[in-house]
Amino acid sequence: MMPAFEIKTDINAPTHACFDLARDIDFHTRSLSDTNERAIAGRTDGLIELGETVTWRAKHLGMTRTMTVEITAMDRPTHFRDEQVGGPFRHFVHDHYFQGLGGGVTRMRDVIDFASPFGMPGQVVDRVYLSKYLKRLITQRGMAIKGEAEINAHRTGRA
Repeated sequence: MMPAFEIKTDINAPTHACFDLARDIDFHTRSLSDTNERAIAGRTDGLIELGETVTWRAKHLGMTRTMTVEITAMDRPTHFRDEQVGGPFRHFVHDHYFQGLGGGVTRMRDVIDFASPFGMPGQVVDRVYLSKYLKRLITQRGMAIKGEAEINAHRTGRA
């Protein structure tokens, strides 16, 4: 059984702005600067689109790792999916959902489904260690999106 988890973040900003910020390669790099995250191939800047790939290089869990993801689904501004097409996981799918709650509030849901490549022993590592690490990383990224989107909404008077 593959570990899956969901992180919800409520953001005081328009849905379309949150959606675009979540797929902005430049912002992604800034929001995960502590892992030295860099886009090194495929789409390396701007807004990633359906069918495009990006290859990320970053330091995670003490090692430099490379992962290529493809945007395999997109329904602007409510959903997009990135799936690993090359990298450290046996399976990695990240669904990004955006729902307007009224009053200028957007609920962002990150749904992650993954499995490490280590077979049966990896299932224990996935549940005990890797899930916690990924939850922290996705929460950190969600808070960065929230902060930036709310600042932008306040500046434009759309909060």
